[in-house]
Amino acid sequence: MGQSNPPFMSGVPELLCLQVIAQGEAYGYDIVRRIRLLTGEAIVLGEGVVYPVLHSLERAGSLKARRRTVDGRSRVYYRLTARGRKRAEALGERWQQVRAGLDRALAGGTDAALHVE
Repeated sequence: MGQSNPPFMSGVPELLCLQVIAQGEAYGYDIVRRIRLLTGEAIVLGEGVVYPVLHSLERAGSLKARRRTVDGRSRVYYRLTARGRKRAEALGERWQQVRAGLDRALAGGTDAALHVE
């Protein structure tokens, strides 16, 4: 049986950040922009959401950061570590389960599920 109020509901920004960085090294504003584009603007996360997630993932060992100067601007670029790849995979699998459950519920469920007393 599923967990009530599971912690993954608040993990959407984490999952999206990990998925973007899994596609290649990226810096904060670029991550914000790519999330918006990848989700068709269905999810728009501000820098005030993304940067704390990035810092938390770095502290947890899921990301490595390095400062680079590009076009005269200093930026912090993030890349996944092995731990980050595992975390992205686990979160992605969990969200696929949630999505499948939501799809079933939105389709009207099954007769057996609707008649539980």
